[in-house]
Amino acid sequence: MSARLYVGLMSGTSMDGIDCALARCDERGTTLLATYEHPIPPATKQRIVEISRPGDNEIERMGALDRELGHLFAKATLSLLSKEQVPSTEICAIGSHGQTIRHHPPSSHQPSEQGFTLQIGDPNTIAQSTGITTVADFRRRDIAVGGEGAPLAPAFHAAAFAKAGHTRAIVNIGGIANVSLLHSEGQVLGFDTGPGNTLLDHWINRQLGQAYDKDGQWSAAGSIRPDLLARLLEHDYLSQSGPRSTGKEVFNLAWLDECLADLSSPATPQEVQSTLAEFSAESIARGIAQCEVPVSEVYVCGGGARNSDLMRRLAAKLGTATLETTASLGIEPEWVEAAAFAWLAWRSMAQLAGNIPAVTGAQEEVILGGIYPGARPRTQ
Repeated sequence: MSARLYVGLMSGTSMDGIDCALARCDERGTTLLATYEHPIPPATKQRIVEISRPGDNEIERMGALDRELGHLFAKATLSLLSKEQVPSTEICAIGSHGQTIRHHPPSSHQPSEQGFTLQIGDPNTIAQSTGITTVADFRRRDIAVGGEGAPLAPAFHAAAFAKAGHTRAIVNIGGIANVSLLHSEGQVLGFDTGPGNTLLDHWINRQLGQAYDKDGQWSAAGSIRPDLLARLLEHDYLSQSGPRSTGKEVFNLAWLDECLADLSSPATPQEVQSTLAEFSAESIARGIAQCEVPVSEVYVCGGGARNSDLMRRLAAKLGTATLETTASLGIEPEWVEAAAFAWLAWRSMAQLAGNIPAVTGAQEEVILGGIYPGARPRTQ
């Protein structure tokens, strides 16, 4: 095999699992070769949830979880390579996004305050345990030059999915949704549109004890509460111009509970789920509409691409634009983000910038991530 192989690791806000992608990356493009989803133990998920909220003894708990996730990401990588029978010596680098536990970008702070973002999953542990050079902590360098640190995916979307003469939108629907607007003449815009799956997942978990609404079946069978939808759409984040980014710190059940308390009459749990699906679709559609020229093609990736109800609602709001998943462009929707971090690792190792200032608001292009050299390769 070529020495141009990279592994991308992505653990998103939904914490469904660790997405692992094996890809060949170079100047000619990115080819996805293999994928694997590694489980996150329930107890680890709970620790992630707890550390993502302000609480006692945060430094002690964060330090321990940082190491725990480093070992878990290393195990995920070695499992992928074992499954594919690829020696670790064939891998140039691992690109690890890490697990976001806080995202407070500059736009969310007063001018006198420092914005920041924090992802954990110790890259030293990953490099030592796998023997593979690891690139991690991608977002903070962008913030250091005045950016939001997010979204980073539009740079990869442009490299992998742009086509001259076609104005496309690539929509990633994870916990938070983001859109990359790929202009026909090469310009790239992108920003977080608001919630994707996060409110839907947390609400059904609270009401029915389910991790997510499979195919959007529960939301599809419910009715929209117009008064609740109007209240959700009042959120000032939706009126901000890009660059902008957001997270669970903004769109969460505590905020939803505030909105529900403002209603003149209670909404049923299923009405809330249906309204949340409409809210996600509407906020995504508004983001797509911010493109300066009409978007003719929309491609969806992320877990939301498998939510039939959410896709139906989004399609109804796009006018004449076509709606498909990124499978039509060569990468299955579940693996786009992991592939993006394999590509970002290649960019970093090649000393090439990984951000787009027009997207993140950074003052300049910069090489993203810290590089942690691999140790002697371990036996797989």
